[in-house]
Amino acid sequence: MHQVKIFECRENEIGELESEINKWLSETGARVINITGNIAPQSVVSHPKSVASPSDVLLVVVYEVPE
Repeated sequence: MHQVKIFECRENEIGELESEINKWLSETGARVINITGNIAPQSVVSHPKSVASPSDVLLVVVYEVPE
């Protein structure tokens, strides 16, 4: 039976997200069916220099648990 796992982070934390997903995969032995991702549009922080804040990243993993 397919199950869903959702991961999220900020775009400046992609390396940590990758490590988290790889750790989860090795610990669970999950068989990945599909991975879908989305990054939110950048928004500008209201500062005089108009610095863009990091966008949110969302990954949805569809997987099966090994029997």
